[in-house]
Amino acid sequence: MSVIESFRPQLAKLTEIRRDLHAHPELAFAEHRTADLIATHLESLGIEVHRGVGKTGVVGVVRAGRGLRAIGLRSDIDALPIQERNDFAHRSVHPGCMHACGHDGHTTMLLGAAEALAAQRDFDGTVYLIFQPAEEGEGGGLAMIDDGLFERFPMESVFGMHNWPGLAPGHFVVHPGPVMASADRFDITITGHGAHAAMPHLGADPVTAGAALVQAIQTIVSRTIDPTDSAVVSVTQFHAGEAYNAIPDRAALCGTVRAFSETVQDQIEAALRRVAGGIAAAFGVEIAVEYRRGYPPTVNTPAEAALSAEVAGALVGADRVTTNARPSMGAEDFAYFLQRKPGSYVWIGNGAGEGGCTLHNPTYDFNDEIITTGVAYWVELVRRILAPAR
Repeated sequence: MSVIESFRPQLAKLTEIRRDLHAHPELAFAEHRTADLIATHLESLGIEVHRGVGKTGVVGVVRAGRGLRAIGLRSDIDALPIQERNDFAHRSVHPGCMHACGHDGHTTMLLGAAEALAAQRDFDGTVYLIFQPAEEGEGGGLAMIDDGLFERFPMESVFGMHNWPGLAPGHFVVHPGPVMASADRFDITITGHGAHAAMPHLGADPVTAGAALVQAIQTIVSRTIDPTDSAVVSVTQFHAGEAYNAIPDRAALCGTVRAFSETVQDQIEAALRRVAGGIAAAFGVEIAVEYRRGYPPTVNTPAEAALSAEVAGALVGADRVTTNARPSMGAEDFAYFLQRKPGSYVWIGNGAGEGGCTLHNPTYDFNDEIITTGVAYWVELVRRILAPAR
């Protein structure tokens, strides 16, 4: 019997848990029912539980043997403000809120691993089970860190996993470096001088200045960033005016910046301010740029990524583990963990058919058939890193 198949007797119970979580989604820092379910389940397994870490986070502690080594396994637990369009029995009971990113499945896989680790304790050291709130844009990972996660639960490395629609079940992707991009935001205010639309020479038009700025921003990546570095600068909002016959005195632009290194983030921010200053001078307007750093890039450490690839390969076959895939321009606050500890963040195939539609989609659902694969990965990773001395 394969390691994955050895967990199949758990699948029905774990599927029930996963679908219960799906039916009762909760948004960032409001995951009270979810946290209670997690804590209660861990306690029923005889696992030491710490609640309220980073507001609504939960940390379980499983110890075995006398080893002093310790690692962390992390799952995200929050949902998204999306109206679900599925019609199956376990669809969300909360209007405007659903698990559209698979955090219900991630939580379930880590709960399944917790049960196996607590029952078998065939490792030497400590495993910290990190159930993190508020991944979807609210920085729950940083909240847990600020609440003393790594001081209270000292671990040498930390690992994460995310389902990936379009990747076949039984397959993994492990990146040896960047996995996900940073997610910065900018707000630009253009202040001109309003005038009658038939007499534009009497004003300073923020709309034409804004249009020129949008065009100029498109040259930042193509003309100021090394072509071997990937980056995206997208203007996603343009607000100006209320009347057909009046030039407004103000316009506003908003957008996002994505990159795989802090150096590139710095370059883009500087270029954005420089370009804005040039457009302001050219059009006789004032331009203010507010640039806000969001999630940093998620970057695996090479040794831990290699170890993750070996563990996944032993489970599903090396030919089903991709290590040269392109990273995603999406963002992930596991990045905060990897800024402070070695570790890796892997993608597990969620499939392309039913249960495999794109993330953040109102018809998304996690594929329950991959639960045992995820459980097996977590358990084998612990066994590998915290193997008893011989």
